[in-house]
Amino acid sequence: MPTRLPTENSGTETAGRVADVLLLFVDGDQYLGVTAISRALGLSKAVVYRILQSLVSRELLATDPGVSGYRLGPAAVALGASALRRYDARVAAAPVLRRLCEETGETTTLSGLVGNERVYLQQFESPREIKMTVDIGRRFPLHAGSSGKVILACLPEDRRDAVLAGELPALTDRTITSHDELREQLAQIAREGVAVSLGERQSGAGSVAAPLFGPDGEIHGAISICGPEYRFTPDLIERYRTLIRDAAKEIQQHWGWLRKS
Repeated sequence: MPTRLPTENSGTETAGRVADVLLLFVDGDQYLGVTAISRALGLSKAVVYRILQSLVSRELLATDPGVSGYRLGPAAVALGASALRRYDARVAAAPVLRRLCEETGETTTLSGLVGNERVYLQQFESPREIKMTVDIGRRFPLHAGSSGKVILACLPEDRRDAVLAGELPALTDRTITSHDELREQLAQIAREGVAVSLGERQSGAGSVAAPLFGPDGEIHGAISICGPEYRFTPDLIERYRTLIRDAAKEIQQHWGWLRKS
């Protein structure tokens, strides 16, 4: 019987599985074993083991003596560092977010759109003793929190509908889980160009965010001012809405210049 050559579809499927395995390490435990990965992805242990061995051979994953499971390896760390260095938005956003942090006394953040989720890419922490900080690199859904909602409101209609067609889990008791209510709020956010969240993603946290569009005109992420909810009074929220809008415009202008240079 002649040997069957791998088809384009089979190669794509294999690449997808490898990517899925790596992505489990973004939000999961530091160490993951064959069984846990197999259950999470619905793959056989034999398939998972082959993928893990391939990733270890390329130093994308690694093992430690006396520890059960696999962790991200030096090559994965190098890739992540390279991606962050090359992400022009971080370069453009840094001086603006630093100044905004000093001006407001609150933490300022940059989030990036990754698939149908977002991740924090950068933060400048409030100098105050009581403050809000975020987990850089952690993924969050788009329906909860000001940064997520302002990104979701600015997505192309088909992508926005795909997100809204899915489940909207409650992250706190204030998370909007009604599709109709969320659609109504997103329409308002799209009109105003600013989103506000009071305890929707994290209890006790307040934030105001604006969308960040790249030189290609597409939504790439968001910037935010965030801190303890009790400090986000109506008057300050109105002030922050203006500040965050102006900051986003400044970053976009600088980002466009960076891309052309």
